[in-house]
Amino acid sequence: QVRLVESGGGLAQPGGSLRLSCAAPGRVAGIDVMGWYRQAPGKQRELVALIRSGGSTNYADSVKGRFTISRDNAENTVYLQMNSLKPEDTAVYYCYSHIAFRDYWGQGTQVTVSS
Repeated sequence: QVRLVESGGGLAQPGGSLRLSCAAPGRVAGIDVMGWYRQAPGKQRELVALIRSGGSTNYADSVKGRFTISRDNAENTVYLQMNSLKPEDTAVYYCYSHIAFRDYWGQGTQVTVSS
């Protein structure tokens, strides 16, 4: 069983920045995709950004140009740099990984954007 450990998140003002990290500790082979989803109250979980082992990325239109996803394959870690944050970015952010044909999720970390 793979465990995803998230860190970062918290409270930011509109226009501010936060950085999320997610690691898959230990010897984990076959990590294909890593990324982030988010779920705001009363809404469905939605894709934020994904990055594949080769480095290709996908972003939700709502975060393009503001969020950047990156990955350290040696450390099995994915990062999400969030800039120019907006109140509508407020949500629980979940780390996601596709490993050896299975999907794994982190426990979620709260991001709140408010003045």
